[in-house]
Amino acid sequence: MTVLAAIPSPTQGVWELGPLPIRAYALAIIVGIVLAVWITQKRWVARGGLAEDVLDIAVWAVPFGIVGGRLYHVVSSPRPYFGEDGDPLRAFAIWEGGLGIWGAIALGGVGARIACRRRGIPLPAFADAVAPGLLVAQAVGRLGNWFNNELYGGPTDLPWALTIYEWSSGRAVTGPDGEPVVLGTFHPTFLYEMLWNLAAAALVIWADRRFRLGHGRVFALYVASYCAGRLWIELLRTDPAETFFGVRVNVFTSIIVGLLAVAYFVWQRGRPREVITRRAEAAAAESPAAADRAAGASPARIREDDHQPPSSTT
Repeated sequence: MTVLAAIPSPTQGVWELGPLPIRAYALAIIVGIVLAVWITQKRWVARGGLAEDVLDIAVWAVPFGIVGGRLYHVVSSPRPYFGEDGDPLRAFAIWEGGLGIWGAIALGGVGARIACRRRGIPLPAFADAVAPGLLVAQAVGRLGNWFNNELYGGPTDLPWALTIYEWSSGRAVTGPDGEPVVLGTFHPTFLYEMLWNLAAAALVIWADRRFRLGHGRVFALYVASYCAGRLWIELLRTDPAETFFGVRVNVFTSIIVGLLAVAYFVWQRGRPREVITRRAEAAAAESPAAADRAAGASPARIREDDHQPPSSTT
């Protein structure tokens, strides 16, 4: 039996299809977004929303999120762009990788808020629907880091160590013998975060079903659980990053944002879950019979929410 001494890494992260470069990082981001939209549609419809709401909101949230993610990355790691021998134009080279989740969520939330207000949807309720999908999208997106041989941790010889190659222009650098130049084996922090995100997504879904969370508490649980994992994973990473008192800035961000999420989760405790009636209202507009069918599709859900105040209905 042959046992791998380390997890292999790809030796190529970009392929040319004629004049069009196909980048694994971009594909991972796209697949993550598609999965997030699909999961959110399922959850939003189950809450009483319309499937088309999700796409309409994504049209605003995704571009805002990409811009926000890039801004955070450039601000938190400015040396490759504005430091000595830096290239400011590379700040726009998003295809090379580099999206900060903090900025993506913050500015993506602004885009989602704009879209929600245009459609008369309460943002906290929609945020609760999207939370697990975001975790899955983040998990898939980490595969892009694997293809780019980036964001790994310190050296290790553990059985799950990750082989890393010297990298340039989307490919491994080859030595005189024609073989890729191996830098060593390192902690696969991309894998740690990917697995943590998938576990956190399962936790969020379970807690939402078990406790019927509302008013943004599902989203707060997502943020708190992600920050808890990002905190210890960030401490393992060795890629260049801005530091404060010798500690990576993202460590402080994880602590602050995580504590704020916990505070919000506690602050909103005891509030009844919102009643979303958009699907029933759309069915009623079509025909009374269709409205009856929509209402009968989930009678238990409707009975459970009947006691909630009309002011929470949208």
